[in-house]
Amino acid sequence: MPQSPLITVERTTPVADTAVRPDTAALATVSDDALDARIDVEGLTPILLGKWRDIRLEARELIKDEAFWRIEGQHYLEHRERVFEQCRMLAQKGAGGRALPKEYGGLDTQGGNLAGFEELVLADPSLQIKSGVQWGLFASAIFQLGTKKHYDRWLRDATDMILPGAFAMTETGHGSDVQAIGTTATYDVEKQEFVIHTPFRGAYKDYLGNAATHGRAATVFAQLITGGVNYGVHCFFVPIRDESGENLPGITSEDDGPKGGLNGIDNGRLAFDHVRVPRENLLNRYGDVAADGTYSSPIKSPGRRFFTMLGALVQGRVSLDGAATWASALALKIAVTYGNERRQFDGATGEETLILDYGKHQRRLLPRLAQTFAQAFAHEELLQKFDGVFSGEADTDENRQDLETLAAALKPLSSWHALDTIQEAREACGGQGYLAENRLVGLHQDLDVYATFEGDNNVLLQLVGKRLLGDFGAQFKGKDQRALAAYAAKQGASKFFHGAGLRRLGQTVADFGSTARSVEFGLRGEDQHHLLADRVEQMVADVGTRLNAARRLDPVEAQRVFNENQVELLEAARAHGELLQWEAFSDALDQIDDEGTRTVMTWVRDLFGLSLIERHLSWHIINGRLSTQRASAVTRYIDRLCTRLRPHAQDLVDAFGFAPEHVRAPIASGVESERQDEARAHYRRLRESGEAPTPEKKAR
Repeated sequence: MPQSPLITVERTTPVADTAVRPDTAALATVSDDALDARIDVEGLTPILLGKWRDIRLEARELIKDEAFWRIEGQHYLEHRERVFEQCRMLAQKGAGGRALPKEYGGLDTQGGNLAGFEELVLADPSLQIKSGVQWGLFASAIFQLGTKKHYDRWLRDATDMILPGAFAMTETGHGSDVQAIGTTATYDVEKQEFVIHTPFRGAYKDYLGNAATHGRAATVFAQLITGGVNYGVHCFFVPIRDESGENLPGITSEDDGPKGGLNGIDNGRLAFDHVRVPRENLLNRYGDVAADGTYSSPIKSPGRRFFTMLGALVQGRVSLDGAATWASALALKIAVTYGNERRQFDGATGEETLILDYGKHQRRLLPRLAQTFAQAFAHEELLQKFDGVFSGEADTDENRQDLETLAAALKPLSSWHALDTIQEAREACGGQGYLAENRLVGLHQDLDVYATFEGDNNVLLQLVGKRLLGDFGAQFKGKDQRALAAYAAKQGASKFFHGAGLRRLGQTVADFGSTARSVEFGLRGEDQHHLLADRVEQMVADVGTRLNAARRLDPVEAQRVFNENQVELLEAARAHGELLQWEAFSDALDQIDDEGTRTVMTWVRDLFGLSLIERHLSWHIINGRLSTQRASAVTRYIDRLCTRLRPHAQDLVDAFGFAPEHVRAPIASGVESERQDEARAHYRRLRESGEAPTPEKKAR
């Protein structure tokens, strides 16, 4: 995928360590000027909210109503009914139809639709996912895979929650491997009907929202068979319950019961015993069956047809990336606010110290905050790419492939980051963080499954890796084996150069002096980008060269070679996603006009970039990209950046724009500050009264 343009960095003559370099303030030592920089919070928030900020703010205003809030500890059956009613309330407000054409009551905004739904995670992640099931999956399947006759029959009812539905793709035996699902849809020429059938237990449709209780229909993915030929996976509209909620003939439903989280959603299983639906119930945008059983499709390639149909539903991954990012932001808002109020252990001033003033506390929260900003900016680019494709303004095969790759790269990073960040925030708040009322435990439970649904994270990264390998292989298309051998030899020479001490010698000379100068001369913005991009390129080249050499082996041996390289391929894909996030952050800096805000946000960007480099220091050292002295400087300077960003921590989390109704954690409401003020006032009065007892150490 093409790299984003970088910010321009102007070099100046080196100055004393205490000065702020105008080209990259984050790479100088702390100074009075640096500490004077301040964030324009109100100016930064709109940049974070992005192109569809008005819709985001509209959604945030809506969920200030406590009727949309999760009730901690509520029984899962009651929770389900509450969320179902909340979805009906959203439908009444018109929130379910933003993506639809205006003739069907929508706003015809694809990116804005997802932006609005992502915000619901602040009210209750179950509401966000239940809404996604109804409108982002069930209704979207009708809209994206069907045609006008389907829109006219079902789309308005689905939008208005008159027709609740399930999205029946996943099977017990095949989750991420959709191409191999077992459910069949066999065409009966005489009756002009499809027969939907579950041939074995592993083919039960599983983990489907709305399937256990509320759904009246389902968009069912099945192997389309006509004339004795299997034309692969297609989607069918299948009624599953009558008006009274009873299963229709041939339908078996089971309740998944309580889960580890998201218990406001009635996940369940569906099975079909020769259930018949009319021929017209095939959602036929990409494949159709005539009355006589003849199959036709505008896409001749079976593989390309399959991925086009699945690509039409990529919005699930896009929205999860956004929701996970906002959940991380919420956790950090809680933890940083609490850390700015909670005091513990006597400090140099004679009073207890704010826990956010401790270096370790800064280290555990601020790099995660930097990554959350990076994810927010990367998600905005993903959302705009999605809108361009699905609005039709930029709907090309290349853009669709880029969109799918970008979503598959970013969703794993944001969902893993959310789990890591929420857990760290919980621990950073001590026992208070473990109380359900402070939301962190519930958030972690609800977002746990984000790592495996809408595509298991590791499977998604493998898709990214294969795309990277495809781009790598395209460089040698039509060339003989000698060209690849020459490239491999060049890479080997490059590795030898990096590892032979030549580059390390140059670094050692530049590293002479302070940590500030060491980093300044080698890890500015453009240097961070070079290290991150070089790592991706080298890893892809290493794996690609080995796998290309295995192409002439027999299938069993070729599979063995792939398995030997799979871990490294996934790591390369992850590194690619991290690079995209860093580039998105750098692009976002250009949108900031306020000088103080841009200075501080550049520090945040550098904290993110250097944290990525620190995370992979062993690779950079082993492959000769960094000397050991430069590597140690990275870690020391991250600590310095955390110290520099400490005064701005509250402004940074406030810039997310959350109102008290969105946070709803008592420890982030100011109550802790009141407790601390009360305690300090008590001891002050005690000292002033002369009645304070003498500490034992002084009594001796």
